[in-house]
Amino acid sequence: MQFDNPLIVQSDRTLLLDVHAPRAEECRNALIPFAELERSPEHLHTYRLTALSLWNASGAGFTPEQAVGVLREFARYDVPQAVEIWIEETAGRFGKLRLVPSGDEDHLYLVTENPVVYREIEACSAGRKLLVTCTYQSPASQDAKQVFVSEKEKQNCFMLRLTDRGTLKQDLLKLGWPVKDDVPLGEGESLEVNLRTTTKKGLPFNVRHYQKEAAASLVGDKGPGTGFGTIVLPCGAGKTIVGMCVMDLLKTSTLIITTNISAVHQWIDELLDKTDLTEDQIAEYTGENKTIKPVTVATYQILTWRPEKDGPYPHFSLFRKRNWGLIIYDEVHMLPAPVFRVTAEIQAIRRVGLTATLVREDGCEGNVFSLVGPKRYDVPWKELESSGWIASAECVELRLDLTKDKELEYAVAEPRKKHRIASENPEKLKIVENLVKLNPQDKILVIGQYLDQLEEISKLLGAPIITGKTPNEERDKIYASFRSGEIRVLVVSKVANFAIDLPDASMAVQVSGTFGSRQEEAQRLGRILRPKERKSRFYTLITRNTVEEDFGSNRQKFLAEQGYSYRVVRVSSSTELELTESSD
Repeated sequence: MQFDNPLIVQSDRTLLLDVHAPRAEECRNALIPFAELERSPEHLHTYRLTALSLWNASGAGFTPEQAVGVLREFARYDVPQAVEIWIEETAGRFGKLRLVPSGDEDHLYLVTENPVVYREIEACSAGRKLLVTCTYQSPASQDAKQVFVSEKEKQNCFMLRLTDRGTLKQDLLKLGWPVKDDVPLGEGESLEVNLRTTTKKGLPFNVRHYQKEAAASLVGDKGPGTGFGTIVLPCGAGKTIVGMCVMDLLKTSTLIITTNISAVHQWIDELLDKTDLTEDQIAEYTGENKTIKPVTVATYQILTWRPEKDGPYPHFSLFRKRNWGLIIYDEVHMLPAPVFRVTAEIQAIRRVGLTATLVREDGCEGNVFSLVGPKRYDVPWKELESSGWIASAECVELRLDLTKDKELEYAVAEPRKKHRIASENPEKLKIVENLVKLNPQDKILVIGQYLDQLEEISKLLGAPIITGKTPNEERDKIYASFRSGEIRVLVVSKVANFAIDLPDASMAVQVSGTFGSRQEEAQRLGRILRPKERKSRFYTLITRNTVEEDFGSNRQKFLAEQGYSYRVVRVSSSTELELTESSD
């Protein structure tokens, strides 16, 4: 027993991290690859080991032996044997089932060395529906021969249709059997793409070491089992550059899908500025412009649009318009269910998901794992902060009372309405006004969920506002004015949560959010993490003694896992001096 160690490992696979113990921060960083944070109160943070967290770690090359080693190194008491065995057995499931080429280009083999696993898969509903027992035949093509199949695997072999590849991976993941996909991917249409050393704007351009490592972790040796997966990097760390590095390594026709038209334009601007691609080679496929070129940038919205509620998705044809060699899913944690469906069909294409967090409030992380690919690369946010690659940030939760005239309305409201009443607390307007006045050197984003509240704040501050109703051309002009310094304060709805580059923003004030969304909290902090001389500050306004406190606590979980702590300050509209002192 090491009583100074920070970690208590419990037999139910929960991990308690004593944040005051020596080496607590070192332990937290060591847990990030394979454990998930559940609760983060002041003194003990609770992590949990899950099957998916272990399989994602395995996809990035993190072994069960390494996971057990971390627990033993940091544990205060002996690690329960049952936990060690569970880690070894659960992580060991990754790779027990493999997809490999068959001699028929329309079919694949699913193989395993374990006859018991073979019988289990044969008996399950997915096995009965999608698989046919067969005798393994060595493929004739040279590419297919590159995949080694053991004698034991040849004896436990199924055949499936190529088009069922993604669906089978989803179904078997739900049964606790992650499939390792070792089928070589198609090359796609070739396209010469090279990163510049000097940007088109004349600035020196150097790819950071972790960006190179992230791209290399996905591309690998271009052999079986490589070319697909998810890259997890903090907001502001240059995920777009990682995507361009992958393009430089693969040199193939690329489809990029992102969250909105402003993000489409940012991708195109970055490609033109930092690669040798020309305007004739890059197209925009959105509601405003539907052109297809060797590099095409589209939105999730256009892909999921359909004229009738139960009708087909006409723009899914984009996936088949060219012989794409690479698909980049920007902000992959936002991947809509219909796009998951088409992603299940196009498993032969190299693909990369870019995100700051794999957290999804709908529990569909497993779909990202099975269809886009496992996590290939991850870096703790604080590690990049200490290296100066992202800005340091202070997180402050400002708690204020509900106005007297709203107390009765809140008391009798149904739960969902309670959240809105607390979120739209009129006291927040006065606090926002004070924060803007007290921080004249900052470029400030005021971010919220409810449009009426945001419009009122916009009028109060005399600041422009961007919502889903704002025309795209006007959005781009307002963003450009903010970047240039023409305007200092910008009010934005949730449309600015993702993929918007506002590098000089140094302060964010969150007045309301989407209930307890952890990924939204991370994305909003990410708006102010571009490297800068000033320390960034992230203020969250919470109404005391309401459901907003509980939702706020849940929202902060992911950032707590990354090492951010929230300083809680009690304020009121009349305590301007207290607010000034607390925000120094």
